[in-house]
Amino acid sequence: MKVKFAVIGTSKITKMFIEAAKQDQRFELHAVYSRGKETAQAFAKDHNAAHVFTDLSALGQCQEIDAVYIASPNSYHAQQAIQMMNAGKHVLCEKPIAVNSNEFQAMVTSAKQNNVCLMEAMLSSFVPNFLTIKNSLDKILPLRKFTASFCQYSSRYPAYLQGDNPNTFNLAFANGSLVDIGIYPLYAAISLFGEPDNVQSQCTKLASGVDGCGDVLLSYEKSWQLQAVISHSKVSSGENIGELQGENGRIVWQHSSEFNQVKLLLNDGEEQTLSVEQNSNKMVYECQHFLDLIAAKRIESPVNSWQLSLLVLQVLEQVRAQQSIVYPNDNV
Repeated sequence: MKVKFAVIGTSKITKMFIEAAKQDQRFELHAVYSRGKETAQAFAKDHNAAHVFTDLSALGQCQEIDAVYIASPNSYHAQQAIQMMNAGKHVLCEKPIAVNSNEFQAMVTSAKQNNVCLMEAMLSSFVPNFLTIKNSLDKILPLRKFTASFCQYSSRYPAYLQGDNPNTFNLAFANGSLVDIGIYPLYAAISLFGEPDNVQSQCTKLASGVDGCGDVLLSYEKSWQLQAVISHSKVSSGENIGELQGENGRIVWQHSSEFNQVKLLLNDGEEQTLSVEQNSNKMVYECQHFLDLIAAKRIESPVNSWQLSLLVLQVLEQVRAQQSIVYPNDNV
């Protein structure tokens, strides 16, 4: 059965999504939405989409569309997702799925009321190497420390320094370093260990009001008796390695959104490569999972569950409260 998709947003991530989704024969790109007609038409032509929309209401009313992929600025996610779900469309929404937990609860309510699937598009949850790490924890138990970083100098930062206000550093669009790229290792930690007992943080705030870089410390004293340290930056670049330490060894990897080159290093000197072959476009796995959910008529993913998305948002809210980062959506 073909699932006809519309995409909201015409950025690089949307292009990657389409290329990944087309590897599944069930996917069909039917429409493109953008506020600018010329932008929508050009993107639709590049990706062989039959229709373009510049009005969300018209998109929602299109009976031929089954599902929508949302990759608009963060501040629009909840509003657009609810509008699409109320129109009977399944929604795959880019991370962070909402600006805050109140918005997300409203999204879940809409998904339930309309009996449609809602899932956060956190690709790292589905890549084979992350699943390998999950399945290898018992080899190094008891766990003691998780450290991971995602530090990548933004191509938009020079423009920001010259006085522009690109989306990446724009408070109005609910952006910043942690929600943009730090969320990858944060999501992984919460996916592995659950709700932390305590959250601490520090950051360097930019004049625009968003975080340029920072660190988050999650403490798991009651359950795992471990600490997770997440480092993130949009104003500097790093090696972006990750490590999970246990008393019997450690698991190391490259890049906490793709989980490349995963190795097991035991205290007795044994080394084992845990990596498996992965698709070059890591979004393939989340696309297949989302299509599987639709085929099975399930409205919630057992992997990127609503509870997981909510826990991540609640930690993000705690960090923002500690760092006095307030988005306009928080006041609605």
